[in-house]
Amino acid sequence: MSRSVRTRPEGSGQALSEAYDTALLDLDGVVYAGGSAIAHAVESLAAARAGGMRLAYVTNNALRTPDTVAEHLTELGIPTGADDVITSAQAVARLISEQVPQGARVLVVGGEGLRVALRERGLVPVESADDDPAAVVQGYGGPELPWGRFAEACYAVARGVPWFASNTDLTIPSGRGIAPGNGAAVEVVRIATGAEPQVAGKPLPPMHRETILRTGARRPLVVGDRLDTDIEGAFNGDVDSLLVLTGVTDGAQLLAAPPRHRPTYVDADLRGLLGGQPDVVAAGDGGFRCGGWTATAGTDRLELDGDGEALDGLRALCAVAWTAAGDGGCELDGAKALARLGF
Repeated sequence: MSRSVRTRPEGSGQALSEAYDTALLDLDGVVYAGGSAIAHAVESLAAARAGGMRLAYVTNNALRTPDTVAEHLTELGIPTGADDVITSAQAVARLISEQVPQGARVLVVGGEGLRVALRERGLVPVESADDDPAAVVQGYGGPELPWGRFAEACYAVARGVPWFASNTDLTIPSGRGIAPGNGAAVEVVRIATGAEPQVAGKPLPPMHRETILRTGARRPLVVGDRLDTDIEGAFNGDVDSLLVLTGVTDGAQLLAAPPRHRPTYVDADLRGLLGGQPDVVAAGDGGFRCGGWTATAGTDRLELDGDGEALDGLRALCAVAWTAAGDGGCELDGAKALARLGF
């Protein structure tokens, strides 16, 4: 992927599952939602795997172990081994292991996923700031994490112990709505101590490095639903990305995306892995055409003419919006054009 500013979604004459050797898949909003498989996910992933594409599941959630995640996916009908799962807990454990001695104690504020990942790297999880830890690590610990765990982290960090965080996602989706994520918990310690943690998870490079080390991918494709973690992580790793519209990103957010949040490809769901991607071509007067749609920039809004697949119209709108925005975010009103497409 070029580091030049992306001004349109790219086309592909090959199926993406053939053009890339490994899919680095986000989970929530891509593969499942609320614990259940998203429509078309199971059969699309099976077809991609049967065609020779390796599937790896990459999550910022540090609570669950790779074994637990793999069991859940297998229950959904997606056969998965623990080696196919990469978590931010693993990424932060490697980061810590590179900075403290083998066998060092690490104060854990989080769940079992962190403890397993630390032991894998030869580190010893401890529970108290009085256990002489060489580092403090925070990861999502679930809604029952006691408040006292934050106090232990603060005591150690205030003494100068290096502080690490698996990720800083402020929120996580739940069956009842949006809940505080690990980033909110990190803010508690930051406010109390004035310190800053080293962070491993998406969209930062330690997570991408962990993923490549564990999968051996040579031509990976990041597949996600979030612009600020999945797509930005691909940008930071200088690899291509596929945004699927089964999660949190809507059409307006996509049109307004700054360069680091612009995906290589856009598709409705994981069926996008199984086919090529249409070309978005210049149509004169600053417009762009994809399929049966032509998008142009009006005085203060995006215009759309034609008919055809809604996704083609969205791709054409992206090209106009991203070109107009350059290295910023688009300020043209795309609401009417998006409504016409059903987005």
